[in-house]
Amino acid sequence: MSRVVVVGGGVGGLTSAALLGHAGHRVTLFEAADHLGGKSRRLESEGQRLDTGPSLFTFPGVWEELLRRLDRLRDAGAARPGGRGPRAAETAGLELERLPEVGTYYYRGERCELPVPPGHPWHAAWTRFEAEHGVLGPDITRLLTTDVLDRAAYPALGRLGKLYGRRLTTRDYLDSLSWMPEGLREVIAIHTLNAGVGPARTPALYASMPAVMARDGVWIPRGGVHELVEALRRLAVDAGVELRTGEPVTAVARRSVRTDRGEHPADAVVSGLDAHRLDGLLAGRAPRVPRRLSCSAVAIYAVLHDELPAGTPRHGVLLPDRPADLYADLEAGNEPAQTMAFANHYPAHGVHPNSAATLALLLTAPANGRSYSLEDPFVARELERTARVLGLPGPLTDRFRSTEILDPAHFAAHGSAGGALYGAVRPSWRSGPFHSPAHRSPLRPWLWRVGASVHPGGGLPAVLGGAMISTEKLLRRLG
Repeated sequence: MSRVVVVGGGVGGLTSAALLGHAGHRVTLFEAADHLGGKSRRLESEGQRLDTGPSLFTFPGVWEELLRRLDRLRDAGAARPGGRGPRAAETAGLELERLPEVGTYYYRGERCELPVPPGHPWHAAWTRFEAEHGVLGPDITRLLTTDVLDRAAYPALGRLGKLYGRRLTTRDYLDSLSWMPEGLREVIAIHTLNAGVGPARTPALYASMPAVMARDGVWIPRGGVHELVEALRRLAVDAGVELRTGEPVTAVARRSVRTDRGEHPADAVVSGLDAHRLDGLLAGRAPRVPRRLSCSAVAIYAVLHDELPAGTPRHGVLLPDRPADLYADLEAGNEPAQTMAFANHYPAHGVHPNSAATLALLLTAPANGRSYSLEDPFVARELERTARVLGLPGPLTDRFRSTEILDPAHFAAHGSAGGALYGAVRPSWRSGPFHSPAHRSPLRPWLWRVGASVHPGGGLPAVLGGAMISTEKLLRRLG
């Protein structure tokens, strides 16, 4: 049995801790905040539940693979000398609800859902695109859960390589599809902001994501997306992991981790921290901020006086009129004239056990570390645009009973450089499956990395899958 310390209680850290614990190792997880989940938090306002962070769950095969791996470890008998206990799915208690569509998209006066319905001008092009890309769900799930150098990943890589050819970035690939309407091309391309960067910075693989999501479904946990964190917590506790919140790590060294309460020996360390913050803990100095950062967000969570009008989509995506300007502004660290906005509307007595309707308005923003209010010019412009595009009468703020705002300053205070949600910007070939930084540095064989800044893109599935890949390597090393 090895002693393993996990630094950071986000989704990646919890996933790794649960796997290590089920393998029979003695695991302690330290989280600086008083709650687990990292960017996925649960707020309460006016007696209503507001879940922050990712709003949708995609590629459910990744979650199913995690449960299978936990069951295999359990069946090996390493974690529980007195008995095998319940299956992982039973312990997790996570119930996923499939939504009727990926979302409703608004671009230059055009509205469409994904999948694009019959009768829409883009339907024929979408049908052709989905036929080629929607079948790739198992291949992408394999790449999200398998190291790219593992032989098991080769067939998936071969099929994707044959499809994309020499068009290596999302932008290059989509621009090569001359038969695709420009508007549909931009709707597909905007999904690369799930990795915090524009389509010129991501592998062509990202072009396939919307088609797979449309065919295989997008999901949300019953009770809210934070239920995933609760499920991971239950799995970790079931494996004997010691979870210590409110205890920040102050230094990481070979064989030990120091917190503000003492020194803790460790045969191995798993870090779920932002990569630049971990570098600071290793060096014993203030972390160096990367030169180029992925995007941040101004997230407005509101309890509403009344339900939004009938026909308002549950998940609306507002594109800017000029997406290329948005990508350039984000990379330069400038506030865009128009941004991409997610408007997630939750009616009362729906996914959340709330008696009032709530709205999560997520505005893509540069990682500038700034604080924002509803009166800030950037926020006020986007609030007005959101109401206008969604066809809502009157100012959106008139509908708010109460609001909570999480902004770049908030995310920066919790360890992300400038509030960047996915760490530093990397070249396209060092993102996705070929990510940087690596799971482990050859100079520190005892240190392993997980989390959004290590394996960016793809939201929750990429973080879960990246933690599985990294932890599997660590388990082989620990024997």
